Amino acid sequence: MRWLSVLALAAASCAPNDDVTVGSKRFTESRVLGELGVHLARDAGANPAPRVEFGGTILAWNALLSGGIDLYPEYTGTILEEILAGEVALGDLEAELAERGVRATGPLGFNNTYAIGMREELAAELGIERVSDLTRHPDLALGFSNEFMSRADGWPGLSQTYGLAHEDVRGLDHDVAYRALEAGGIAAMDLYSTDAEIRYYGLRVLEDDREHFPRYDALFLYRADLAEREPDLVRALEELAGRIPADAMIAMNSRAKLDRVPAPGVAAEFASRELGVVASAGEQGLARRLLRRTGEHLFLVAISLGLAIAVAIPLGVVAAKRERLGRAVLAVTGVVQTIPSLALLVFTIPLLEVLGVPAEHRIGAVPAILALFLYGLLPIVRNTYQGIADIPPPLAESALALGLAPRARLFRVELPLASRAILAGVKTSAVINVGTATLGALIGAGGYGQPILTGLTLDDTGLILEGAIPAALLALAAQSLFDWSERLFVPRGLRYQG
Repeated sequence: MRWLSVLALAAASCAPNDDVTVGSKRFTESRVLGELGVHLARDAGANPAPRVEFGGTILAWNALLSGGIDLYPEYTGTILEEILAGEVALGDLEAELAERGVRATGPLGFNNTYAIGMREELAAELGIERVSDLTRHPDLALGFSNEFMSRADGWPGLSQTYGLAHEDVRGLDHDVAYRALEAGGIAAMDLYSTDAEIRYYGLRVLEDDREHFPRYDALFLYRADLAEREPDLVRALEELAGRIPADAMIAMNSRAKLDRVPAPGVAAEFASRELGVVASAGEQGLARRLLRRTGEHLFLVAISLGLAIAVAIPLGVVAAKRERLGRAVLAVTGVVQTIPSLALLVFTIPLLEVLGVPAEHRIGAVPAILALFLYGLLPIVRNTYQGIADIPPPLAESALALGLAPRARLFRVELPLASRAILAGVKTSAVINVGTATLGALIGAGGYGQPILTGLTLDDTGLILEGAIPAALLALAAQSLFDWSERLFVPRGLRYQG
């Protein structure tokens, strides 16, 4: 697996030479706070990289531990209940984080706790004011964010605390759940108490009468070595404690989510007005954003596809020539193809640890490329196998009668005759990789998936199209490129003449 180390070095060489990397999670408030961290880093004289976004808590936390990022905004309740899984009390948090090489700022000034919300008219009709009132209505459909569905402080703990026996409980994207709640598709959902949508949709926040949810005081987590590398930045982060009251955070969320002001601009407004930090939105124009995302996406696709071609064609040849081994090769690559792409993407992170890849490369481009490589094997392996297996027996016998050595038969007869099928497999793999690479944004790999995910969060069709249209065009370009390359790799007599 030496190529994985080479891949990690390639990813590192393509990354910008930045002093500080700020992370965030994939919801509005985390994005805004992350951009505030970027502005503070710039004001402190550091050279911050563009904010890196992650699809969940554990991904962001692991990136911080590994050095993939230097800081990101988090919440005390999430740290205690999810990251440290209830192992420590709040008073021991500082020492526990220090053992892991991490420090936390003081609370920023607001408690963004979980809550359960319903449409006001439905709650009034059913007489529901407290979470415990839901026990009288077990037939109601509930919709919770996917992370809430599995967290100890989420649905598993909530249902146990209140004795909720609801069977129609669905996992949804948090922003999709708001739209489902408004449309009546679900009756209740999990809220973040500083969500701008609570006021916008006129929701009733149910009283947590059994005090299930802990406090979720916002703060920044940062690597301990950042205090030595960027002491001015750490000082600015520490001075941020207590400076963001709940109403200010709700206003910022509203600006970003409802007024569609980009997160860098929202953070810049607050930093300039409340902190005296000279900050500009720094929002890139559409052309620069597209150029950057195209470069990231092409890197993911080109490297993964190149590796898949290099590995899959030899595997296809082996499968065609060794029947028993061939069945095993096709079975294994087929099983990989059946794994949901998002699951495969996440599985590659611990796999890289087992393979000895340095910790700082287990988040971002490297696991995304590994997942895309695995996902792209089957079409090429299967088509190579089929292309060789379908060679007419008289042609194969003629090559043998000419006395050609096995290697010569393979390269002069079999592969050229199978070239159309092989190229079709490569084309299929390329199109799959272009589309699947959009999921790499969930683990900080960037690409066209970043504006798509941001657009889904903000319910911004323009942002979704900013990623979806270039991805579709790139897939068409890849298909056209391989159609044209038939002239180079397929013998003239075997080319499609239609």
